[in-house]
Amino acid sequence: MAESATKTKTGLEAAAGYRGYVLFILIVVYTFNFIDRQIIGILAVPIQQELGVSDTMMGVMRGLAFAIFYSTLGVPIAWLADRYNRVKIMAIALSLWSIMTMVCGLITTPVQLFFARMGVGVGEAGGVAPAYSIVSDYFPPEQRARALAVYSFGIPIGSAVGIVFGGVIATLLDWRAAFLIVGGLGVILAPIFWLTTREPERGQFDGGEKPKPVGVAPVLKKLVSKPSFWLLSLGAAFSSMMGYGLFAWIPTFLVRSFADGFPVLFSWAPTWLVPEGAPTLLYASYFYGAVVLTGGIVGIFTGGALADRLGGASKANYARIPAFAFLATAPFLILGTISDSLAVIFFVMLIPTALSLAWLGPVLAAFQHIVPPNMRATASAIFLLINNLVGLGLGDVFLGVMSDSFAAQFGSESLRYSIMSGGIFYLVAAGLLLLASRYLARDWEGEGETVPVPEAEPPTEAEPN
Repeated sequence: MAESATKTKTGLEAAAGYRGYVLFILIVVYTFNFIDRQIIGILAVPIQQELGVSDTMMGVMRGLAFAIFYSTLGVPIAWLADRYNRVKIMAIALSLWSIMTMVCGLITTPVQLFFARMGVGVGEAGGVAPAYSIVSDYFPPEQRARALAVYSFGIPIGSAVGIVFGGVIATLLDWRAAFLIVGGLGVILAPIFWLTTREPERGQFDGGEKPKPVGVAPVLKKLVSKPSFWLLSLGAAFSSMMGYGLFAWIPTFLVRSFADGFPVLFSWAPTWLVPEGAPTLLYASYFYGAVVLTGGIVGIFTGGALADRLGGASKANYARIPAFAFLATAPFLILGTISDSLAVIFFVMLIPTALSLAWLGPVLAAFQHIVPPNMRATASAIFLLINNLVGLGLGDVFLGVMSDSFAAQFGSESLRYSIMSGGIFYLVAAGLLLLASRYLARDWEGEGETVPVPEAEPPTEAEPN
């Protein structure tokens, strides 16, 4: 046993460079995941102008339409990922969501956009839970929070690129071209990912015998006894209501509220960056793209690093770190939103952007330890089901509904007050995560524990490496 462990360690050390490449290509795929998911945020202004839809209906088409299948299909796809080659599943998913992103550029009615966004959600359902499992099989437990945090860089990078790229292409060409180009690039990336990424051995860092796959029912049975899983999932979901909602609506808020301020703020910019007579949409894409990229990367990495550093002292810190971050997020969000100065908004909004994303490394790492290795993809998909039905499905719609309800009183400033009202969700998220911290040590899985396969479980074919 000791000799085998030594050989495994030596081989993995020799393959450290390749593990770095795998993490890099997974980030690239995740970046495209969020480009295709979030680019519609910056394109909402020209889409609404052309299709003539309200804020509420835009929230439904952009958030709920995507979340319906993205959330529900994640569980059966993860069931497959716990049994078969995760890399191939992700490559097929990438191809599908990229093609459907291109379809978004061909629509002519709100109903067509609704169903095209559903198609993007179907594809992206296979893009995240398998990746969490792959990362966990490439990195040992003491590095997983940082590795999963670095993987999660795809969120701010993809969101920022989607915002900026969408604004630039919509300015130079039109909003349809933005969908067609980013979707086409994803189609090109899919075979590169498939051919250059090796499927890792499951549970190679977790000791014990090689885990065998189990069905969804045993995973649910296991999770029923783990209150920390449900509290972490709900806490993340409430924070994601604002996370996804802000990604979707802040570009529109900036366009509506600061059309006169942007030319002054960007007076230093060369004409190749900001052409004369550039629309407010382009200014807003640069502005918010920089906020998301800078604040997001700092916050995600800091959360993961703190979890790896402090998690050994107490498993509860995997929940406490994001809980305290959420408590600090709400006041900075309100302060940034209420300001009439773009310069103040930029620097103040960096703080809640960083704090609101600090949960990713700690919470995702905790999920990988709440269940055994043979349940990770399915458990992650159940988490994503909760997180995205609540966060992605309701957050965008909530801010749209609130904006429409405030319109009679505040006019074009209605989004400002809609965003401010959503700060309460961060406080709810903090409370749920503090409750979760009380159960994490008890719910943490022992090293090497696996769950036996029920007698009725049919044999599965050997998984290619």
